[in-house]
Amino acid sequence: MAEKLRTVKIGLAMVLLGMLFGVGMGVSFGVKEDAYKAFITEQVKAHPEVHDVQGKNKIWRYAQRAHFHATGIAAFSLGLIILLMFTDMRQRLKAVSSFLIGLSGLYPLAWFNMFFLAPYIGREAAHHHFITEALTYMGVGGLLLGMLLLALNLFFGLFRDEIID
Repeated sequence: MAEKLRTVKIGLAMVLLGMLFGVGMGVSFGVKEDAYKAFITEQVKAHPEVHDVQGKNKIWRYAQRAHFHATGIAAFSLGLIILLMFTDMRQRLKAVSSFLIGLSGLYPLAWFNMFFLAPYIGREAAHHHFITEALTYMGVGGLLLGMLLLALNLFFGLFRDEIID
């Protein structure tokens, strides 16, 4: 079991960090939700030229989406990595696949980045900011590639390790 865990440890750590981020955001909402909303209100007032009537509510929603996506994606990514541990995939490809699945935690950071930037530069600019897009493409792309490797192994027997323990 320790050897199986060692192979996927980096991806597992990434997923657990993503879970910690999501749960931490939820806790911070419970403790200081007003601080999030005050931040949005203050910055929207300071930069009215980049906001419309729905701006404050939409930006608050970005923070919520960061929380929801972080916990949800981490939960199913954790399940994928546990499944991956017990496949007959080559050890090196298990490590690669778990790392790719672990990258899924970057996607919620894209929502958090939009929450943070939108009050200053507007929702549209925050949505298309290079950091937001990089986090989105790396998070979603990594998850899809990791899942593809796992699915190809599970359903088509590709990437099998010659030595099955």
